[in-house]
Amino acid sequence: MSGGKLAGLMGAKPEAKLANAATEALGQMRGLALKVGQMVSYVDGMVPEEHRDTYERSMASLRAAAPTMPPEASRRVLIEELGAPPEELFARFEAEPFAAASIGQVHRAELKDGRAVAVKVQFEGIERAVESDLGNASLFGALLGPLGSKFGVKEQLAEVRARFLEELDYCHEARQQQRFAAAMADEPKILIPAVIEDLSSKRVMTSEMATGVSFERACEGSEAERRAWAETMWRFVFGSLLRHGLFNADPHPGNYLFREDGVVDFLDFGCTRELPDLRVEQVRAAHRAANMGDLDGLSDAAMQMFEIPAEGRMAEFARPYIHKCFRPFSSPGPFTMTRAFAGELLGEMRDNAKQALRWSKDELKPLPPEWVFFNRLQLGFYSVLARLDVAVDYHAIEREILDRLE
Repeated sequence: MSGGKLAGLMGAKPEAKLANAATEALGQMRGLALKVGQMVSYVDGMVPEEHRDTYERSMASLRAAAPTMPPEASRRVLIEELGAPPEELFARFEAEPFAAASIGQVHRAELKDGRAVAVKVQFEGIERAVESDLGNASLFGALLGPLGSKFGVKEQLAEVRARFLEELDYCHEARQQQRFAAAMADEPKILIPAVIEDLSSKRVMTSEMATGVSFERACEGSEAERRAWAETMWRFVFGSLLRHGLFNADPHPGNYLFREDGVVDFLDFGCTRELPDLRVEQVRAAHRAANMGDLDGLSDAAMQMFEIPAEGRMAEFARPYIHKCFRPFSSPGPFTMTRAFAGELLGEMRDNAKQALRWSKDELKPLPPEWVFFNRLQLGFYSVLARLDVAVDYHAIEREILDRLE
């Protein structure tokens, strides 16, 4: 965007003009920059409360669309990856994508056996762009010097790098999608599209077509519909975590499609994490304690989970924050996830980090790297549930999940 155009956007309502400018700029980006922009569009607390609605209206398009590449480019990728042009690989292939995200775009197609499929094709050159973004992030971490060491920035950036590089490998995503599908196969309301292995590769991934209404449409559903969908989403997120030690760290609203009777299709398994056995046991202990209303037990388990010393300034700040994060399911009865609640969690995390700047290195224990993306999941997922705006008995759902572990 030119400087003159940006200057021209400054008017009587600067927050609206700047929101539109940011949306336009991010709308032309791919890779990590677009991921950040999309998070701003739905994670509560990432922009000031007084301007939240303005930014969300302006950035709503980022949740559904991103820049696309021309048909000849996607054709080249298909030939390079699968060894033939689309007209030979599929009975029908739509050259224009129907969806796009940060690193690729999705085309409708039909297999020769008649099945409808979605073909995800990675953008040309996106691997180099993401590598460059990650290199810049690493440089920023190095420039922080002792402050970066204090907060464990190097180790956390290494985790970010590992997960985002995995996203560039659609073979990895295909394996994870199949793994989640197998893990959640006993949940009839959780649907995960089957992968077509012989039409998938490092930069192309073909899955059976998912169906359903968009998240925006779901938010307009009846109270009963929204409650049923929220229940299914909770079963997916915390069922996969507690039962299998797996979590999908990308709760973007575009990754869900909604059907009748509470059925939800879950999409995009590029950014996932498997926890080691010890962490899984710690997570289960924390959830069991929360579900029993045992706040002391919850604190003890969560402090072990996050490797926070039991005494000291960090513990004083961590305990009430942990209790708040677990509040939706720590007491019986319905809980309404609100945007204010989700935003407060991010705001308090930010405030705690500011306080930690004043602490000595001995007083601060950096977050273990494996939890970096769980923060993205929890804050984003709570924000998504808040938009469904419905009271749900998360406590009862947690009890069912935990009982299945016995």
